[in-house]
Amino acid sequence: MYVRFCHQRLADLNARIAARMRPALLDPLFAPVTVLPGVGPRLGALFDRLLGTAERPARVVDLLFHLPHSVIDRSSRPPIRDTQEGDIVTLTVRVAEHRPPPTGRARAPFRVLVEDGTGDVTLVFFSTTQARIDKMLPLGATRVVSGRIEFWEGFRQMVHPDRIMTEEEARDQPLIEPVYGQTEGLASRTIARIAQAALADRLPHLPEWQDAAWLARQQYPDFATALTALHRPESAAALAPESRTRKRLAYDELLASQLALALMRATHRKAAGRVTVGDGRLVDALTKALPFRLTGGQQQAVADIRRDLAEPQRMLRLLQGDVGSGKTVVALLAMAGVVEARRQAALMAPTDILARQHFARLEPLARAAGINVALLTGREKGAARAATLAALESGEAQIVIGTHALFQEAVAFHDLALAVIDEQHRFGVHQRFALSRKGDGVDMLVMTATPIPRTLTLTCFGDMDVSLLKEKPAGRQPIDTRALPLERLHEVIDGLHRALARGARVYWVCPLVAESETIDVAAAQERFEDLQRIFGPVVGLLHGKMNGRDKDAAMSAFQRGETRILVATTVIEVGVDVPEATIMVIEHAERFGLAQLHQLRGRIGRGSGASTCLLVYKAPLGEVAKARIAIMRETEDGFRIAEEDLKLRGEGEILGTRQSGAPVFHLARLDDDADLLRIARDDARLVLERDPGLASERGQALRVLLYLFERDEAIRLLRAG
Repeated sequence: MYVRFCHQRLADLNARIAARMRPALLDPLFAPVTVLPGVGPRLGALFDRLLGTAERPARVVDLLFHLPHSVIDRSSRPPIRDTQEGDIVTLTVRVAEHRPPPTGRARAPFRVLVEDGTGDVTLVFFSTTQARIDKMLPLGATRVVSGRIEFWEGFRQMVHPDRIMTEEEARDQPLIEPVYGQTEGLASRTIARIAQAALADRLPHLPEWQDAAWLARQQYPDFATALTALHRPESAAALAPESRTRKRLAYDELLASQLALALMRATHRKAAGRVTVGDGRLVDALTKALPFRLTGGQQQAVADIRRDLAEPQRMLRLLQGDVGSGKTVVALLAMAGVVEARRQAALMAPTDILARQHFARLEPLARAAGINVALLTGREKGAARAATLAALESGEAQIVIGTHALFQEAVAFHDLALAVIDEQHRFGVHQRFALSRKGDGVDMLVMTATPIPRTLTLTCFGDMDVSLLKEKPAGRQPIDTRALPLERLHEVIDGLHRALARGARVYWVCPLVAESETIDVAAAQERFEDLQRIFGPVVGLLHGKMNGRDKDAAMSAFQRGETRILVATTVIEVGVDVPEATIMVIEHAERFGLAQLHQLRGRIGRGSGASTCLLVYKAPLGEVAKARIAIMRETEDGFRIAEEDLKLRGEGEILGTRQSGAPVFHLARLDDDADLLRIARDDARLVLERDPGLASERGQALRVLLYLFERDEAIRLLRAG
């Protein structure tokens, strides 16, 4: 509770700082939606649920960036006789007859017969009263009704019309109605009405931040005109991916993102780096001691890093590799290179389990080469922690492996040269740079085992150079991936009996039950007890709510073979490495995203034995879940899987949660706007070459753009010089 309170206070403080720095011109947009007419506490709470976050309520800008996803076209006004099944039509009719439900059948619908001289339609209402019908559709009155035509027993009907209006009211209604993403209790029509009020009352006149000649060539409207056109579409084509209004807004958002990344890159480069050149003896000794040959991708990545370290500019490199591609070995060789130059390196992992696993794998290799490696996580206490801190400060510890504990204030290095961030998507930008500030001109290598589509690499890591590891080390066997419904779970159990008899080790991953680790743990506990009744003490349990020592004990027992089936939540998703494990059972596979399924599958197939992944799903599968499972069965190529994941889910989820520091786009769609992304990257680079301080007229307008899309960190970097 106290930690959550502290996070909230920090978020409030950051919001106040941002508000003080933000141009007053934008204040109307960053006000809460409750300033809009008609939005009281009840509606405000619903907008908060739809558009707000845990840190702040919904704001006017959130509403205006919540664009409609489609339209209802009410421009079709045929006579009744010409209407067809499924048509959305607007009809001018006379109310001919009321047909209440029969006595004693309260659940039967109320029917109203309306006609126009060419035919008739029955309007159908459930759970309504005679008084309400009399008010909406008095007998003999002329009304304009709008909705979808259906046929029932050969007769036309319209169930719960979307609109019932007088002819006078109909004259004021738009023929094209935008449709918005909604939340329970907040209808699309209400969102549209409030959005119109926001456009009228709160959208300021903003300076033009785009190049005038480029805008003219593209025939793009100005920002306000484009935003208004999308909230007041004149046709479905206005919302299409290729529409000029949508492209204009998408480009604005992409330019803000690329400009912010370019500023971060420039700031990092501008800070003085140091040349770090070793003699190669430790790297050569480690390479020869490895039980396998480096792949071509690993050799190239090591060469890229050595070249960067030898430059006076600070390195900022992303090492991107599929599961099992050998990133950790590249990191060890990079760290050995700085030790050769009598400097230090640090490797930061997102979890205690992963940090300890890295230490267990790398420390013996490094010790054999004469390198002293220390471990520092939140679990190191007392005299052991004090000794590690002293070794880092004196330089005796040449490499340290740890968690967030590494960038705490008490940690001081003798001469930190290289910071390696593992599973970078688990850390925010501020956390990445907090470790780099522990030394003078620290170079940075960030690693991810989540293959990222090229467009997302440009979007989220445009400030970095990129090294790719696409090959797997020699000897890795392909994984046989199969899918079967839960009804056949008894077959899985029978198969495990046979596999255990052969000496196999098995991961059993329990389903994501809800956005609650407690509930997920309960599901894992229940499955653990079920399997333990069947297989006995060879079944172990691992989940995120266990204390550190119990997690270590569970993993160690599985690694030693004392337990042979490890029931786990997704705590094993990243980095856990037991080469003897050859079977992965993923229960309720339909609840997992593609990238997560791929990461989980990557826990097997790490040794020389043949491996099998079983995707157990609850039938029937939806279309997206069916597509995910089909792709998993087709390929193990993480980069292809990442591209397919982008198509299925969009960019918002690919890199994890907002807390990861990855941008969330409101107006741009990376699968449709990849061409704009490349243009925005080039534009941002050119802008900073010509106007590094954003001091020109366009530069000042671009500052407004950065604030509008909340890239405030980039402005702080500018102010810091």
